[in-house]
Amino acid sequence: MRYYIIAGEASGDLYGANLIKVLREQDSQAEFRFWGGDAMRREAGEPMRHIHDLAIMGFVEVVMNLRTVLGNISFCKKDILSWHPDAIIGIDYPGFNLKIEKWAHEHGIKAIHYISPQLWAWKKGRLKGMRRYLDRLCYILPFEQEFYDKNNMPQASYVGHPLLEIIQGRPKDDDFAFDHRPVIALLPGSRKQELKNSLPGMVRLARRHPEYHFVVGGMSLLGKAMYDRFIPADAGITVVFDETYRLLSQAYAAVVCSGTATLETGLFHVPQVVCYRGNPISIAIAKALVGRRINHIALVDLIDNSNVVTELLQGDFNDRRLEEEFLLITTDMATRERMLEGYQRVEKKLGNAGASHRTAEVIIETIK
Repeated sequence: MRYYIIAGEASGDLYGANLIKVLREQDSQAEFRFWGGDAMRREAGEPMRHIHDLAIMGFVEVVMNLRTVLGNISFCKKDILSWHPDAIIGIDYPGFNLKIEKWAHEHGIKAIHYISPQLWAWKKGRLKGMRRYLDRLCYILPFEQEFYDKNNMPQASYVGHPLLEIIQGRPKDDDFAFDHRPVIALLPGSRKQELKNSLPGMVRLARRHPEYHFVVGGMSLLGKAMYDRFIPADAGITVVFDETYRLLSQAYAAVVCSGTATLETGLFHVPQVVCYRGNPISIAIAKALVGRRINHIALVDLIDNSNVVTELLQGDFNDRRLEEEFLLITTDMATRERMLEGYQRVEKKLGNAGASHRTAEVIIETIK
């Protein structure tokens, strides 16, 4: 069968690579065409569009890049029609993928969405349309089951979180040859605007604590120059590219820009402070849409529905608050132990590994 897979962000690229691998195992005639990054490239050749050109986040940012977004949508539709896939599989990236999936359904192509939009937080109005045009929705967070049961979405299937299999199944790497100081991982995000908003504060923190070796988990798709722009040569900070898991495996603590990395850090059992600063207008719109429906943004907090980690958002992400929370996760043993206990609860709630296998089975069953 022919699978057209669209991933628009780094996490989706990782999940997509595993999904391609498993689909090939379960379907010996599988053919792939995809939008994604280097992980998917290693499994299925060159992407039609690379995630480097796709990662746009926030209401204002989307409007500013509207011509590019509309151009990508137009190109994607033409490419799908020319290739005649059996199914469109959108991985996360809902603003783009849901539009393509609706269009695919209208053209008689199976539409499958992997990793649910956060409808339980906002844009619940999307549900009505998704019931009509999605042949299958595969969601990965355990608390989403109650939401879809209550809202009559029979084509929604819980498959588990793909990070479990990715992290548990990775080979053991050798430690980086750093100096004797404890390692602090800095994970500033996967988008240019996230680096711009988070790295300066992380650099200032590193300057205040020469007793630690601060290491940035960089992404080569953003380019070395992007990191050099925010990290002065005399800051004493090391940048390693595309080695986040190897870095987390030897980190004593971490400062993490909100996103998938918060769960990755938790699954590596590394105490963390979560921080995020976005465009004020985008954040104001998001708050208005969300209202009081959710109290957290970090995945570990959302899954456990508690304050497993501290979230420093917008104005709270400042030098004083970051310093306070950093000292707690590095020097207060009670705080570290409480956080590690929270991570264990999160891992238990996520259940067993094998999300990619379950998702592949659902996809093949849906097409047939």
